[in-house]
Amino acid sequence: MGKRNYFIKMLLRNNINPFSLASRIKRPLILDGAMGSLLQHRGIKKDDSMWMSKANIENPEIVFKIHREYIEAGADIITTNTFRTNPLAIKNEDLKIKKLIRKSVKIAKDAIENLPIFLAGSNAPAEDCYQIERTLTKKELEYNHHKHISLLYANGVDFILNETQSHFDEIKIICKYCNRENIPYVISLFFTNSYKLLSKNKLIDVIKFIIEYEPLAISFNCIMSNIFFDLIKTAQIDYDWGVYLNLGSGSFSDVNIETSVSPDDYKRITKEILSFNPSFIGACCGSTPAHIKEIKSFLDE
Repeated sequence: MGKRNYFIKMLLRNNINPFSLASRIKRPLILDGAMGSLLQHRGIKKDDSMWMSKANIENPEIVFKIHREYIEAGADIITTNTFRTNPLAIKNEDLKIKKLIRKSVKIAKDAIENLPIFLAGSNAPAEDCYQIERTLTKKELEYNHHKHISLLYANGVDFILNETQSHFDEIKIICKYCNRENIPYVISLFFTNSYKLLSKNKLIDVIKFIIEYEPLAISFNCIMSNIFFDLIKTAQIDYDWGVYLNLGSGSFSDVNIETSVSPDDYKRITKEILSFNPSFIGACCGSTPAHIKEIKSFLDE
């Protein structure tokens, strides 16, 4: 258990962008789906500060099983259950953070075994994803992201998936740090229907900034399909990009997330997304391995 596939090792050793594979294999890579909402459905209670990350310690067999289900459904990339293992969520308990991240990454590696699957390390916003007003200082934000990203990468993830990012100050910190430390990363953006981040910055300006710091890809997550298609039909995209949509009720809550888009419906949405040539595609809140299986089924067709 825990061995990495030789193919993956050689790609990373030669600094080959995994998302460049999409053009070579003539299909986007498949990202996994939700972890937190699926754990909720399986009876795991959320923690007020750590959300569903506590399951890595208290219910590792369930986390492992979900990783395996996504792999069996056809995912090319699975994501660590580390959406809330960051220092400011765990109240700066250094030893606890290191242990939790080590355990979280190991569960995912064990699920991968020796398969040609990429491992993304989930790095969330320092505060709640949908929180508009910032309460943290720049120094606190820098410490939070530098620490979390470095621990994820040191424990062996292939790249950092910075998810649901919607504050420009955090995005700047992440991009500058990953670029300086030569850590491969993706920035995944959450935005409003006015094409702005929660920090009120225009999406187009933020993307221009990100590109200067050489991410593997830019993606969009936790948005509803209608907002995504409004964007993608007008945007000029000349970079590797991906998307994983919110399949929940759209209330943007972390309590009792229910699925509102069936796997069949997501298959139809996937068909439309593919016409815009993404480098990867997955699913976000409310999704299940059945949704990922439908993506794989459509691509196989």
